[in-house]
Amino acid sequence: MKAIGLQIPAQAEYIDVARSCLYGVAVKLGFTFEDIEDMKVALSEACNNAVLHGGAEGQEVIDISFQPGDGVLVISVTNNGPSFLYETAKHDSLPLQGQDSSELRVGGLGIYLMEALMDEVSVQSLEGSTEVRLLKYKS
Repeated sequence: MKAIGLQIPAQAEYIDVARSCLYGVAVKLGFTFEDIEDMKVALSEACNNAVLHGGAEGQEVIDISFQPGDGVLVISVTNNGPSFLYETAKHDSLPLQGQDSSELRVGGLGIYLMEALMDEVSVQSLEGSTEVRLLKYKS
């Protein structure tokens, strides 16, 4: 299977289109139901971050690609907007253990969820764009 590309408006109501596309690709590649559900949540978090931090709503797009490999699916989510320091954001999202629910802040769980659900997560943030790469290996 060749790579599949998708471009959606950077608006929350279009994230389900990306999830539906992922479902079709992952089923065709033979991923398990559990792995597909994990990937859908991780993709939703990456897209949600792109919507929230990607620029002026309605004026930006999110580019998504699904690249099948030998026993792996690489999902890339790219948006235009201000860059950020991934390691700082990752550090700020941890730890969750031992915290009372009143200590948790709104947001900040996206990176934690992506890393918990995917086999590999990488973020490249340059001036004007951010790319999140999510890798899932077939079980």
